[in-house]
Amino acid sequence: MTEAVLIAGPTASGKSAAALALARALGGMIINADSMQVYRELRVLTARPDAADLVAIPHRLYGTVPAAEAYSVGRWLGDAAGAIAEARTEGRVPILVGGTGLYFKTLLEGLAPVPEIPQETRDLWRERAATLAAGELHRELAARDAVMAARLPPSDPQRIVRALEVIDATGVSLADWQGTAGSPILKDDAVLKLVVAPERDAIYAAIDARFDRMVEQGALEEVEALASLRLDEGLPLMRALGVRELAGHLAGALSLEEAATKAKTESRRYAKRQMTWLKRFMADWEWVPNGDSAARTAERIGF
Repeated sequence: MTEAVLIAGPTASGKSAAALALARALGGMIINADSMQVYRELRVLTARPDAADLVAIPHRLYGTVPAAEAYSVGRWLGDAAGAIAEARTEGRVPILVGGTGLYFKTLLEGLAPVPEIPQETRDLWRERAATLAAGELHRELAARDAVMAARLPPSDPQRIVRALEVIDATGVSLADWQGTAGSPILKDDAVLKLVVAPERDAIYAAIDARFDRMVEQGALEEVEALASLRLDEGLPLMRALGVRELAGHLAGALSLEEAATKAKTESRRYAKRQMTWLKRFMADWEWVPNGDSAARTAERIGF
């Protein structure tokens, strides 16, 4: 028996529209599996569902976390498990949709049982990260945990800090903790797994059109409000697609046209990275070119 539908895909691929169509057809509940759409402050710029969609179909885990928090995959896994249970209680099909491949991976494989890191240790490394360059943090990690340092690029301070927190607090490499699988939330053979993946040119065109639409719908005002919070630049939402470029325009460093061009380019690069990840880790999923194909696939397996 198929217990849930999982819909992955690169940004602007149409996976959210596919989830809506399936939810209407199946009596489903849509559960967010995108690491940026969990945040409250950027509804437009992260392409969260609009008010009409939220009224028409039950949605969970959208816009629930303030930008000042660093939401983790472990926290999402617990929240997703709760939402899946809620859907089942209500007799609805859980439909998980998003572009964060790691969320789906942990949903089906479980999460390594890394112990809770003491707050004082977390604060210590956040303070160090605020004063040290990412390359210096990476060199410190290499001295203490060569395995994790080899896995992480020097340009990824957030994950470097996480690795340092874990080795500091537990004396055990994060690589070793990750080698111990936790319990999956869903069984791999009990779900319909779809990747919505249009042709590259179609994705790029959708990215460009969507960003222009976002600007028209208030993305610039969202970034201005976010900037007024004066948050740590290392927080996840501060690295959302388009934030840096629109902030540059607001600061007078870029024209709006230049900011839009840069943001579209970064979004295309991000979509390319997503596709590389999907091809590596989701090659055995059912790949469809658009939302209509996703709906037909669901019908074919008997939903």
